[in-house]
Amino acid sequence: MSSASSPHEVVKRRWLGFLIWQSIVSTAVFLIPSVILLLPDRTLATGVLSFIIFDLSLLLLSVSLFLLSSPHPDPSASLSDLASVFLKACLRLVIGGGGDYSLDLRRRVGRSFSKCFFLFICAVSGFLSTTAVCEGAVSGGRMKLTGRGINGVIFGFVYGVHYLYHMRWILKFPIIQAIQKLWPVDATILTIIKRPFFYSFKMGLSPSFRQALKLSTVAFFPSFLVIIFLSDDFKSRRSIGMFILYLFNLYVGVSVISFAWELSIHLLQVVLTRRCCFAPSRGSAAAETNPSEVLLIALEQSSPGSLLKYLAYLDLCMVSENNVEPWRRAAFFEETGDTYRRVISLCLRPLEHLTSKLVEGLDGLAVDKSDFFSQQLNPSTGINVDSDLHAALNDLQLYSLCSRTVAALTARSHSEDRYGVAQLTSCNVAVVSTLLSALLSVEACMGKKTSSLPSDSTGPASIRWITPNTARHDIGAHALAIKKRGGLIHSKAYAMADILRTSIYEIVYAFHADMHAALKASALDKSWVVAGKPLYGTREILVQKQGLSLEQRR
Repeated sequence: MSSASSPHEVVKRRWLGFLIWQSIVSTAVFLIPSVILLLPDRTLATGVLSFIIFDLSLLLLSVSLFLLSSPHPDPSASLSDLASVFLKACLRLVIGGGGDYSLDLRRRVGRSFSKCFFLFICAVSGFLSTTAVCEGAVSGGRMKLTGRGINGVIFGFVYGVHYLYHMRWILKFPIIQAIQKLWPVDATILTIIKRPFFYSFKMGLSPSFRQALKLSTVAFFPSFLVIIFLSDDFKSRRSIGMFILYLFNLYVGVSVISFAWELSIHLLQVVLTRRCCFAPSRGSAAAETNPSEVLLIALEQSSPGSLLKYLAYLDLCMVSENNVEPWRRAAFFEETGDTYRRVISLCLRPLEHLTSKLVEGLDGLAVDKSDFFSQQLNPSTGINVDSDLHAALNDLQLYSLCSRTVAALTARSHSEDRYGVAQLTSCNVAVVSTLLSALLSVEACMGKKTSSLPSDSTGPASIRWITPNTARHDIGAHALAIKKRGGLIHSKAYAMADILRTSIYEIVYAFHADMHAALKASALDKSWVVAGKPLYGTREILVQKQGLSLEQRR
């Protein structure tokens, strides 16, 4: 992003760039059936018309893909919610009155309608694409436009259902790859491996081709049944050859269309998820006075779950972890400490939200599993709790970026914080406490007990710390672990726990000497744990967890 462009123009610029690149890709893909396949008898006018129709179908698909794509896995409304909204709307038309729908319900209903619209656009695009690509495939047979259109509609519907079922509309940001110097004790990341745009696009060509063949094969079987019922060509011996040739050409044509669609999806992922630099140009007046203001505006003013916010978090994570732009990271540690406090607060907020949601889910799970009468009176409680835990662990990309950012900045502050703003603003204590609380809550979802401690644990007089709330969480978590071991919740919790452990270890790696000295003086809780009650567990449990991290560092 150039210094002259506003953060809110980033998505528009990337959308226009995607349209330009997609027009180039669609032109190249359309030449495959036109030159190699089966259309040497097309006139120039027919070929141009077919290309316009094919390009129009891809444009419709691209618009629907762009409207549906989101980095945040927004849930859709259930059938009961849709029925309730429909009945309320009908009743309102009869008796009048204003709407009383919650913002969350309206968002979920809108997501459901956008998915239905996407299926409709897939069917229309399949109709237009099959008509354009397979037009010459039926010149020797008696298949009409209706037969080709139905085949295209079937393919588009099958493709759309597969796209939605596997949640391919969620934008997946690239993994930040870096070379680290792990020995001697210096966790400074030396360089970052930057992939050019063409290389990122090229990496998806082979997977897109395999996926296109698989989807075209799946869609071919219902199309074949439709052809049998709509055509009599297979009943005549004279036309059996033309019928087989039609089936072959139809399969190849649909495969070409599916490949073009897969390339469009992959191209959209590459264009929208590339790193965007939210900073003024180096050497400008803004870079000298306040180089972090553009990034902070993008983080604070962009709507939750928007692409702009995720791109800002990605840029912040790369600046914090890597030496691509050290002057920007140095600006975080400015003398007043306001910038550093704002950055840490923006990154800790999603992690605190994750911990709170997991605590709510574990509370409901404990009630559901331990109270027999509650389970009998409300049998849907277990389903609601599972959905709440799924929703809490859905946004792993954002939690990962936030956890890695706060860990990297805290570790970097040990050597780069000239004014000591990280310690003076109590950000180090907040970061460690939030990461430990989040890790304990995630481990509780995995079935690990966090309430009772071994007799030889660190603490005065080897006290076994336990609280009623934490014990109740352990009861529900143990039941969840038995039920969901190897399931989706457990796999998400395992991935999140690994990210949090790595972040905590990165901080311990940088401050090991200070933490070890505080541990010997029994002052670890005063130096690295919040004074009040943490989001999950107790201060004593957090201190013990931190002590275990120090032991692993040895």
